[in-house]
Amino acid sequence: MANSAKWVLDPSHSEISFKVKHLMISNVKGQFTSFSGNIEGEDFTNAPISVSIATNSIHTNDEGRDGHLKSGDFFDAEAFPEITFSSTSVQVIDEDNFKLLGQLKIKGVSNPVTLDVEFGGIGTDPWGNQKAAFSVSGKIKRSDFGLNWNAALETGGVLVSDEVRLSADVQFVKQA
Repeated sequence: MANSAKWVLDPSHSEISFKVKHLMISNVKGQFTSFSGNIEGEDFTNAPISVSIATNSIHTNDEGRDGHLKSGDFFDAEAFPEITFSSTSVQVIDEDNFKLLGQLKIKGVSNPVTLDVEFGGIGTDPWGNQKAAFSVSGKIKRSDFGLNWNAALETGGVLVSDEVRLSADVQFVKQA
């Protein structure tokens, strides 16, 4: 049973972050601090992958901004406590690089996304746990998910760009 392996996201060795243009001149970065995920299988190129992120765990180093992002203007964390991703396929670029296709669901809206994935490799930690590491990046339009709040600037443009850059460095641990 080659696909019987299960890999579980190791949150203490992983991070999921984002950045968005502010005032059209600089980036504001943030991260989510609570998330989980699974890979169901040994062959990462055809194994189902799922990730769940707690919207209430958003952290941007500004308590007021975090509160606004958790509100109905953005994530509405009370009504929509999770952001979810489920893979639909993987396209192999070369032995270490892939395109991960899947459905991203934010604020009750699900859309297809394509993410760039770099496979870091598999290693064994000092306690005998087998780990697999990946770096993931991509872009989404927040308006595609109903995250429409914005403010026009007197000089033209908007306060917050529609494009959001996603980034994750994740480790998964193989379950016995």
